[in-house]
Amino acid sequence: MKLIAAFFRLVRWNNLIFIVLTQVLFYFFILLPGFSMRASKPLNRISPFYFALLCLSSVLVAAAGYVINDYFDLNIDRVNKPEKLVVEKIIKRRWTIIWHWILSGLGVIIGSVISLKTRNPIFVLSLIACAILLWFYSTTFKRKLLVGNIIVSLLTAWVIMVLYFCEFRNSIFLNPEERLILSRLFKFSVIYSGFAFIISLVREVIKDIEDMEGDAAYNCHTMPIVWGVQGAKIFAATWLIVLICSLVVIQFYVLQYRLLWAELYCGLLIVFPLLKVLRDLYNATTVRDYHRLSIFIKLVMVTGVLSMIFF
Repeated sequence: MKLIAAFFRLVRWNNLIFIVLTQVLFYFFILLPGFSMRASKPLNRISPFYFALLCLSSVLVAAAGYVINDYFDLNIDRVNKPEKLVVEKIIKRRWTIIWHWILSGLGVIIGSVISLKTRNPIFVLSLIACAILLWFYSTTFKRKLLVGNIIVSLLTAWVIMVLYFCEFRNSIFLNPEERLILSRLFKFSVIYSGFAFIISLVREVIKDIEDMEGDAAYNCHTMPIVWGVQGAKIFAATWLIVLICSLVVIQFYVLQYRLLWAELYCGLLIVFPLLKVLRDLYNATTVRDYHRLSIFIKLVMVTGVLSMIFF
């Protein structure tokens, strides 16, 4: 039982649930309603069965990424979070790398099946690219200034954007009405993937500040080490301001559709919490402060994803 619990901690089960939640909400509350807007026969879309396989393959590749990250971060984690250590302490390092290859392989195989059945190579190619990026992120890019942060943020945005690109194959021979539908869906994809990218980037920088001690001990060149804590805080605060201003502009745009509950939800559970993050980031001084900020940002990511219900 202890081994099973350790395995779930290793693959970050809560983050995997978030990936599934994000893709399920986007599929059922953005894609399907968008396709049903036509009065005539709906567009040829991914069936629920293949969508379930898509979610599974995304989760498997992400889980493999978390596993390989802990494999290469063993020494750093001994400094930053020894109480949460799984590799070597519970699961042998050899088995960690084996699990990485098993999870990655299964994810790519399932992705290949989806691409063959839907005649769309984009999905499997993107999965392979993600698996490769996650490997090099863990071995090299994580220790580089800003590169690792951007990679993680792009992969977070990919969780949403990949659903649109899996339907993009239909846009070649479509009538104007169908093209309009895909254009609207593209806008939603950009908005939510953009939100995911920016908030993930902010969180990654804050996590770097939190993990400075272990990163510095093993010659990592993360932002707070290279630019200093103040420089990293200014960078994160700048992107927070960009995100907040963008959300406010979107709120004004949505006003014309009279979606009052959506406006209230976004204001109270997304914009105001982000303002709180901005204030708390300014006041943060200890590792505990940055850890709390990281957890709070994750909660805002959840409320942001849940806003899909209103659209």
